[in-house]
Amino acid sequence: MSIPEDPSGAPPGVTLVLGGARSGKSRFAEAMAERAPRPVYLATGRAWDTEMASRIDEHRDRRGPRWTTVEEPLDLAGTLPGLASPDAVVLVDCLTLWVTNLMLEERDVAHETRGLVECLPALTGPVVFVSNEVGLGIVPDNAMARAFRDHAGRLHQEVAAVADSVYLLVAGLPVTVKSNR
Repeated sequence: MSIPEDPSGAPPGVTLVLGGARSGKSRFAEAMAERAPRPVYLATGRAWDTEMASRIDEHRDRRGPRWTTVEEPLDLAGTLPGLASPDAVVLVDCLTLWVTNLMLEERDVAHETRGLVECLPALTGPVVFVSNEVGLGIVPDNAMARAFRDHAGRLHQEVAAVADSVYLLVAGLPVTVKSNR
């Protein structure tokens, strides 16, 4: 897996890493963040069942003790500014779980998306977002699933528009979609 080189050891600005299930997107993003003096993992996932708890444990074990982990399922715009710093890379995993959480809490996803995107230019350190690309498949058969797909697609477009780098992971291989370096 080829990770973009940066003399500081960290990706600059905002990076968005997209991919399907088990595409390698989290490992790719973790490898980017680990090059920073202080990697920070901002987890949006909730352990609703034993399978999800197992996935969370797998990610935590893979990262190891060097990482600082912060769990925040809803308030990304309020949490990111306090975590970002020049010596840290904040990895947010993942935006699609964040959208799920917002929908389950009946929050205004468009409003929350705007708040997140608006906070990004003021961050004092790099951030890497991981998210599932869900718009490449069939049209879902129910309104909630279609709303989720639409919210995720709009969120990806808005974050990608302000991001310095965007990568799509396919079968563990990164494809550069955007690079402003």
